[in-house]
Amino acid sequence: MTDSASSPQPIWRKARASDAGDCVEVSVSQNAVRVRHSRDTNGPVLTFSPREWAAFLCGVRAGEFDLSDSQ
Repeated sequence: MTDSASSPQPIWRKARASDAGDCVEVSVSQNAVRVRHSRDTNGPVLTFSPREWAAFLCGVRAGEFDLSDSQ
């Protein structure tokens, strides 16, 4: 159990290009990367290690998650 007084509140960031309001927010700390839906800030949060997040970003940049034109 962590002491909330000693644990700083996460700083959530959202992409500047997310003008439709249907986006995710990301919070980065030394030991974890957290992702949540921007419309449900009290909802579930996905937590990744920095290494997992770096691998995901590498895949995004390589186009591994691009949607085809048929979707």
